[in-house]
Amino acid sequence: MAARIVIISGSPGTGKTSISQILVENTEYDRAVLIHVDDFWQCIRKGYIHPWLNNSGEQNETVMEAVAASAKKFSESGYEVIVEGAIGPWFTESWIKIAKNGVDVRYILLRPDKDTAVFRATTRQQRESFPLSVEVIKDLWDSFNNLGKYESHAVDTTGQTIEESAAIIQKMLSENNFRII
Repeated sequence: MAARIVIISGSPGTGKTSISQILVENTEYDRAVLIHVDDFWQCIRKGYIHPWLNNSGEQNETVMEAVAASAKKFSESGYEVIVEGAIGPWFTESWIKIAKNGVDVRYILLRPDKDTAVFRATTRQQRESFPLSVEVIKDLWDSFNNLGKYESHAVDTTGQTIEESAAIIQKMLSENNFRII
């Protein structure tokens, strides 16, 4: 039987990586895997386009399909899958297909206020392979501000510690929240 897939999404500085680590370490499942979406972009060795640039659409779709296929395979093998990355509502098609095939897919969007996200993202160590300017961070935050039908999947982490945010999310997951369909 397929295990649950939990997508932890949001713009840079929202706490995705840290919260995902806590969730995977504290899972009730006997087996779990953590997939970092950024790792998939770093696999591209020729022809890479920063995913926030306008001409990156085809590349981004390919990366998202590869992430979803990997998550699905782990899930089918009984691993709870925590997927951590900037997966906006515009990238949910592959996940909806998986859910329609009977897999429990949850979609969580972390959304502290913009100033908090910018502060968190700019005060952490920057990765050379994935540099983010304040403008890019703000633009990405703006892109997650209008979630449409997924507005109820947003969790405001402003003023919370990572542990507090993870505890709230774990509780909401146990209450059967955040289903993608």
